[in-house]
Amino acid sequence: MKERAKKVKMLILDIDGVMTDGRIIYDSHGNELKCFNVLDGMGLALLGYSKIKVALITAKASRAVLRRARDIGAVEIKQNSIDKLTAFRQILKKHKLKPKEVCFMGDDLLDLPVLRRAGLGVTVPGACSEVKRAARYITKREGGKGAVREVIEIILRAQGKWRKLISGYLK
Repeated sequence: MKERAKKVKMLILDIDGVMTDGRIIYDSHGNELKCFNVLDGMGLALLGYSKIKVALITAKASRAVLRRARDIGAVEIKQNSIDKLTAFRQILKKHKLKPKEVCFMGDDLLDLPVLRRAGLGVTVPGACSEVKRAARYITKREGGKGAVREVIEIILRAQGKWRKLISGYLK
């Protein structure tokens, strides 16, 4: 796990069930609402400071996802991507990355092709059993409740970047 985390240059995330708890909430006007975790957000900011890129691949389209992508500085967002492997390959080609340089977090069957090809495939405790079997790591925290932050800390610690990134906060 640590050796794979050392090579990561990009974190690619699924949305529902990974960055959120998987629920889809509609308000009385039919707008889709999603809840994102602030611990994940801070972790994504730290990842950006360390020059590790973030991309998002999701099977659904959502204005809330576009807003979160902007807030976290995602360099790529692929929405309506039922074929996540094609989206993954496009991202790798555009950013001149090899699969071993990517950590991918997913939780459902659509994520399996990417999870199997990424250098570090990660899932959450609520994932379906097939995804859990394919993942190199299952987070302790649930999706939408700090799972992304957990993985970011693993990557940054493996790369020896964590202490320097947080040193300003330890004063």
